[in-house]
Amino acid sequence: MIHSLCDRKVKIILFQIMAPFNITNLNSDNIHVLDGGFATQLGCHIVDHIDGDPLWSARFLKTQPQAVIDTHLDFLRAGADVIMTNTYQASIPGFQKYLNLSAEEGYDLIKEAVNYAKIACDRFQEEFSDNSRLPLIVGSVGPYGASLHDGSEYTGAYGATTPIEVMREWHRPRIQALVDAGIRMLGIETIPCCVEAEMLVELIKEYPDVKAWVAFSCNHDGKCLVNGDNFQKAARKCYDLNPEQIVAVGVNCLAPKLVESLFKDFNVNRPKNPVPLIVYPNSGETYSVDLGWINRDKCESLVSYIPKWLDLGATWVGGCCRTYASDITRIKSEVMKWQHAQEQNRITENGSHKNNTNHL
Repeated sequence: MIHSLCDRKVKIILFQIMAPFNITNLNSDNIHVLDGGFATQLGCHIVDHIDGDPLWSARFLKTQPQAVIDTHLDFLRAGADVIMTNTYQASIPGFQKYLNLSAEEGYDLIKEAVNYAKIACDRFQEEFSDNSRLPLIVGSVGPYGASLHDGSEYTGAYGATTPIEVMREWHRPRIQALVDAGIRMLGIETIPCCVEAEMLVELIKEYPDVKAWVAFSCNHDGKCLVNGDNFQKAARKCYDLNPEQIVAVGVNCLAPKLVESLFKDFNVNRPKNPVPLIVYPNSGETYSVDLGWINRDKCESLVSYIPKWLDLGATWVGGCCRTYASDITRIKSEVMKWQHAQEQNRITENGSHKNNTNHL
């Protein structure tokens, strides 16, 4: 059954006045709007069960590629400037084990995920032929722990027991496949422990033409990663390890209400060289093994938090689990309102300064 939030006609109408801008400088002060929860929106196009699958949404790269393309299109039509490949839980060993593919076929399927995103962008450009501003395709790189299927990606416990070399050699071929397929920007996301994040930041130095962001999975205390590492310390360290390639650090797939305490004073000691921040939370719902996602009616609107996050220095904003294309449209609208208000404030301040100068 298609969820009521999967209203494509509304999104298409709204998008006609909110086409994405061309991202020419990833380190600029532009606000970049990301897509939302891929598996969530994918559920608008398929009836198969997604949550709990050992490959999660990556299974459908093989079984329902058109649904994958349509999901990307939903987010583009909704106003996303950035779409992420459906590769969060994609890995060559995983495809070998759960899809019975060879290593070469698994490698090619990761590359095909990039191709599906490109097809969606091409179709989007055909629909809006007067729009010359191209969206950015980012290669999704989820944590090693998601491949273990023991819930450790939610605790980061594996970071203390898994050799760095094991994690590196698991990540390397999937990153190589994304790069071989043309990806020049990686979304390193939902990382639960600093040791894995640092390894990935060092690993991408093997691909000097590639940029990346690093988004962490954080605890409910509003201070730490899920494994207990301090968020701000870990995020700053990752950025400083590779500032030439890391375009932002931040958080994803956490309740929106937790973001402010994590970001507050992040750049207080770097007024002249602030670290760009990224945030794409989930809806704030709670996941139950028995019932699935619950308590949506108790969640505050994600959109209501957008102005504060932008005030705190976020330049990349979007959604994660349980956020739909319709949520991205609302985020885009809120970003545009915030930008307009900032511009009006600048005009007012310049006018006041000019008047004061004239009276001297």
